[in-house]
Amino acid sequence: MNGVHDMGGMQGFGPVVAEADEPVFHAPWEGRVHALTGAGFRFGGWNIDAWRHALERVPPADYLRISYYERWLEGFTELLVGARLVSREELARRRAGGVARPLAAVTEAPPTRGETPFAVGQQVRAKTLNPGGHTRLPRYVRGRLGKITAQHRDQVFADANASGHGAHRQPVYQVRFEARELWGEAADPNSAVYLDLWEAYLEPA
Repeated sequence: MNGVHDMGGMQGFGPVVAEADEPVFHAPWEGRVHALTGAGFRFGGWNIDAWRHALERVPPADYLRISYYERWLEGFTELLVGARLVSREELARRRAGGVARPLAAVTEAPPTRGETPFAVGQQVRAKTLNPGGHTRLPRYVRGRLGKITAQHRDQVFADANASGHGAHRQPVYQVRFEARELWGEAADPNSAVYLDLWEAYLEPA
């Protein structure tokens, strides 16, 4: 989906300020949110792509206003309510309830299929997609030309997995995009961006 979370290549948000000696957690509650979110994958039955999509659905104004782990808490809350493990009324009263669900077994990705539509060294174009659900295709690369530099094993397709439509495993390719292809002639001619992209995101150039 298109949203404020997809900030790659966007301007106007100010510099990224690195905090010196930044701690892992700035307050104890952040550590608890981290632990609860990890446990949620087991008792909630959702997957990492569904979790990412929950973060993307945080209202844009809130997403920009709140902190990193506050976003985690908002996304975790939406998943709990969606799985009917807790109601909003129970959350308002600070009471949680529900029946735990087992997490599906995680298996190693099988080897990549022998025949794929793309090959290392081939020029490709990232599709111009505007999906309503979760996607891992950044906006700034859509419609841009790149070259495949490596092919990885088949991986669970995040777009389908996030919405509960199954794994839909497919090849993932490493694609090199020249900086000037992405941002015009003002970009550094010696710079490039490498992205790992699913087969469904690409088309022959």
